[in-house]
Amino acid sequence: MAGLNEDAQWIVLMGFLVSFGLFFLGMLLNQSVIVGQTTAEGVLDFPKNDIRDVNDVIIRSVMLKSTGNITQGQYQTLHDDITIISLSRKKAVVDFTPTWPNPPLDNHTYIQYHYNNGVTEYNEYWTSS
Repeated sequence: MAGLNEDAQWIVLMGFLVSFGLFFLGMLLNQSVIVGQTTAEGVLDFPKNDIRDVNDVIIRSVMLKSTGNITQGQYQTLHDDITIISLSRKKAVVDFTPTWPNPPLDNHTYIQYHYNNGVTEYNEYWTSS
């Protein structure tokens, strides 16, 4: 830089500062995109609609059995179908255990279900009204 005049030195110095500033802003922008992406992926990993769909089918099947519209054998086939279809289509282990009403003491049906797709584990207790 000794051979350049002062104006040229100033231009070169400002070029270094601008390039360093652009590099710093690029790194900052890159990190913010990564954080935003991982946050969005965390929200997308929770299979809310899959859980709702499975819960709806489980409640319907248990209520069919509790109202007497299907036999115990038909209910057992339905229970097995729900677990097998969930595993094959959604790659999720679904298990549920109903407790049938005891009419003189309690007229409610209780269901405990478990959903696990390898990423999300969800447990819920449901009571009929």
